Amino acid sequence: MNSEYKQVKRMTTTGRIIHWANAISMVVAIITGLYIGHPYYQTFIADGAVDKYVMAWNRWGHFIVAIIFDVTSVVIAYLFFFSRFEKAYKKVIPTGKNIAQFIEVIINLATLNRRKKFDSTHSDSFNSVYFLIFHLLLAWMLLTGLQLYVSGLESGLSSIGKWWPWMLHISTDWTRGVCGGTIMDVRIVHHYTMWYIITWVVFHIYYQVWRTIFWKEADIAIVFGGSKFVKEK
Repeated sequence: MNSEYKQVKRMTTTGRIIHWANAISMVVAIITGLYIGHPYYQTFIADGAVDKYVMAWNRWGHFIVAIIFDVTSVVIAYLFFFSRFEKAYKKVIPTGKNIAQFIEVIINLATLNRRKKFDSTHSDSFNSVYFLIFHLLLAWMLLTGLQLYVSGLESGLSSIGKWWPWMLHISTDWTRGVCGGTIMDVRIVHHYTMWYIITWVVFHIYYQVWRTIFWKEADIAIVFGGSKFVKEK
């Protein structure tokens, strides 16, 4: 490694596992979710007969990745406040220092790195706010998704007992009113939120590549090895 640079730890092993688990789950969720909303393929079994369980498998896959999102969301929410490595909440508090850094990062992006008046060694306030938006979108996606799920349990029963539908109704029925009042409104909002998340992901990938090219600090390597490299001051 060039002696002018130092290695800086930016993401723990736990953080990288969560990152890739969410990335893979998101791809599966989008593929299966689009199919559930509008079936766009079919599979065949022996003698050219159509496999009648395709929808069931897509629903199962969608539900499994939703559970993964649920679990990682709880972990992320905890680490957001109590991580011993980096407490992300400190960067989203609207203090004068954080606001100034947020503005400088936007100027840096808009001027193609011609002006860079902030320290990029650790996570900046812009990236922290951007990821907070993602997790809020993901939480909303999960709540509306669970409302869609529990609306199908019209009998109030489930394979694990009455407590499960009851708990989901208590925690997600309010989303109907927020979305417009009907389950179809919830379904539409759930679908639109997917596109907001996809838009978020597209910019996220673009920005990581952008930073890697312009800052020359190997930011894109963070999600693979957990570290980046910055010039010694």
